[in-house]
Amino acid sequence: MPARQLNTYQKERGGLRLLFLLLPILFTLVYWCGSMTWLKGALWMSRPHGAEQELLGKSQAWVKQEMQDFKQKLTQVYAARGSVLQIVREVLKDHDVQEEQTEEILQLTEVAIKKVLENYVLMPDWALEAIGATIDEERTSKSYGGEGMMTWQLSLFAFSSANPPATILQPSITPGNCWPFQGSQGHVVIRLPEHICPTAFTVWHISKAVSPSGEVSSAPREFTVFGVDEAMAETLLGTFTYDVHKEIAQTFHVQKELPRTFRYIKFQVQSNWGNPKYTCVYRVQVHGMTASDNTCRP
Repeated sequence: MPARQLNTYQKERGGLRLLFLLLPILFTLVYWCGSMTWLKGALWMSRPHGAEQELLGKSQAWVKQEMQDFKQKLTQVYAARGSVLQIVREVLKDHDVQEEQTEEILQLTEVAIKKVLENYVLMPDWALEAIGATIDEERTSKSYGGEGMMTWQLSLFAFSSANPPATILQPSITPGNCWPFQGSQGHVVIRLPEHICPTAFTVWHISKAVSPSGEVSSAPREFTVFGVDEAMAETLLGTFTYDVHKEIAQTFHVQKELPRTFRYIKFQVQSNWGNPKYTCVYRVQVHGMTASDNTCRP
């Protein structure tokens, strides 16, 4: 084998070896952070459910306690970040990796850790039914169950035309498990478990690769998000575009940060990607902090 090809081969082999060395560390961090979110939902679902009024009365105090515990875990994750980088450095040294390459790998590892923290810890999802979020159905568009849905019902990934708006508050993103409304314009009003100062929103939709029909024309395209107060007055938080050619989960930050909190969030779709009959919303996440966590006021 020529020297140049041999050198390239050795570099590629070395890169793969390093990748396999780092993956267990990163997966461990992802698992640990992800389990924190899962645990919150599991604790809620395992609680003894009494009368609805009593449950709603306790939900706010329970969420606050959970967030306090969550922040303690966050401190531990930040403390562990330095330890992870040190472990990576030691592993690379044990395998005789050059200093220049070591620094590059450490930078990439830190970027990966940062993304894990952003996705699993720094942006908690408040629009989750498991922690008390609900749909204000009186102020939400009606579900669609007309022509076009039968193709889904007959597929392996059967979705019922009766999928309610609360479907968007579930973590499951499987083909057909979405909330459909008629046409390309509609809206849903989400009641959060407590007053939140919103900072960002994440919208999910399946990709063409897993769609039984081979296309995603029913995905939301242009949409607007409002904060709604108890008097039903709406405050614009931003106008955004979901791009079906990008990742299935896309996060949009509020375009104008306001020093106040909201209990209700209105997600209003203004267009979709071409389906004339209906639009399907898979999941909407609301990220933010409580008034006690920052300068937001109720």
